[in-house]
Amino acid sequence: MIMKHLFLTWVVTAFVLSTFSCAAADDPPNNRPFLEPVYKLLLTSHRPPTVPPGGSHADLLYSEYPQNCLGCHTVQANEMFGSTHYQWLGNAPDMVNGPAILQGKLTNAVNSYCINIEGNWPVCGSCHAGRGKRPDDPAAGLENIDCLICHSEEYAAARIRLPDGSLGVEKPQDSMVRNIQAPTRANCLKCHATAGGGDGVKRGDLSLATIANSDPHFDVHMNTSGSDLACQSCHVFIGHRVIGKGSDLRATDDPGRGSEIQCVSCHEGKDGAGGHDDATIGRHVARVACQSCHIPTYAKVATETHRDWRSHDDGSPADGVSGPGHPFTRKEANLVPVYRFWNRLSDNYLLGDDAARTYDAAKNTYPTSRPLGDNRDGKLYPFKYKTASQPKTLGDDRLIALDTFEFLKGTGNVETAIEKGLQNMGYSAAEPYEWIETDTYQMLNHGVAPSSAALTCVSCHDNPARMDLQGELGYGLKGSSGTVCTQCHGQKSGADFVKIHDKHVQSKRYDCSWCHTFSRPERGLTMP
Repeated sequence: MIMKHLFLTWVVTAFVLSTFSCAAADDPPNNRPFLEPVYKLLLTSHRPPTVPPGGSHADLLYSEYPQNCLGCHTVQANEMFGSTHYQWLGNAPDMVNGPAILQGKLTNAVNSYCINIEGNWPVCGSCHAGRGKRPDDPAAGLENIDCLICHSEEYAAARIRLPDGSLGVEKPQDSMVRNIQAPTRANCLKCHATAGGGDGVKRGDLSLATIANSDPHFDVHMNTSGSDLACQSCHVFIGHRVIGKGSDLRATDDPGRGSEIQCVSCHEGKDGAGGHDDATIGRHVARVACQSCHIPTYAKVATETHRDWRSHDDGSPADGVSGPGHPFTRKEANLVPVYRFWNRLSDNYLLGDDAARTYDAAKNTYPTSRPLGDNRDGKLYPFKYKTASQPKTLGDDRLIALDTFEFLKGTGNVETAIEKGLQNMGYSAAEPYEWIETDTYQMLNHGVAPSSAALTCVSCHDNPARMDLQGELGYGLKGSSGTVCTQCHGQKSGADFVKIHDKHVQSKRYDCSWCHTFSRPERGLTMP
């Protein structure tokens, strides 16, 4: 058994070392601290493991955790160590901003929630799949991996940040290391449902209610009375690397498999022209994502739609008088998504970027994440839209990663938090700044409704309040109706739009480009 583990570890080590060695030669210097602990770990991982007698979990003791896991599962520990789940960094091929550098929440990711992790590992790191140390800490080896956060429901429910800074439980039980299982929804949602500071706050389509949900209208996939899928039913892991991520998430854990989860992996044929009983739906599937029709609303548990660091959640000013606390947040429930075309590339802000590069004059916002694409090259997806009031330097337009630990656990004074944040970023504490509004789009994938509740034609085509097809989504005419119509015939008025559209597209088979600024060549229509 020991020789088998040694051989497998040697193979994995040789492969990963060669991979990282090739990457390191081309990586910018600021990425190498991420690689150094990997080198150090792999160079020592060949040591013979201690195998528990009999190899059974039944006699394991919590007092010997995590060594009792590593005794048999060294290969799996090495896999986990290199994953985005553990490193919080990874390759970012779906990002147009800095695609060649490692990206992730451990270093350079910026969002419209807690902004950046700089200065706040004790709070943000509470959801890390480790035992307390940062993954780039030279002292953090395999022993820092917290196997139980994913493989023990009992442990995950009780895990907290302990007074000594480690992550663990106040009252350890041997049952926590004996009753081991594949990750359940309870394990995953311990972190993924509470990101951003509370239940349902961040993603908008995930909440703790999903763990034991029995209502298909809440989530048709994750409900105990129906499919009762585990997270990894869709988010398939291979070698502790997973597929599937939102448009606002930077790192791709398994570049070989990519980041997209295909609905047709289970719903075979639904992406084809004949996949639905209604042929009209079949004409939409090439340009409209499944989620757009099958997630009519989100935030079944209220989600955050705006955050303002200038005051606390109770409305008191964040001046330090009332002490630390959570920033003011506006939460809303049962929301209609915002729809955007997405070509699976995103433009996400990185710490230290010039925010003026992506300033949106129409909205007067500085984006932290925007899905890219339009009706020419993308599919229509549903998104959560979220804003935040946060500080930006006046001199060079950098979003300030205010020290959220100072705000949440220290004085609660936002000015002090900004000053410390500026110093963390290499500025003087006296650097001038202003308050601006950022925004972000987050793709919605969970909370799918039963097919009977899917959107119908009139939900979108007769409802600009849900979907502004002719405005924001680019389906307006390429000129005035007089100009467009008279290229073929005289001006006609009073006719119903749907009848006109069906006559020209369904009967005469005219391509969209006759009247619009885009084409649909895949439909084989007549071009101008």
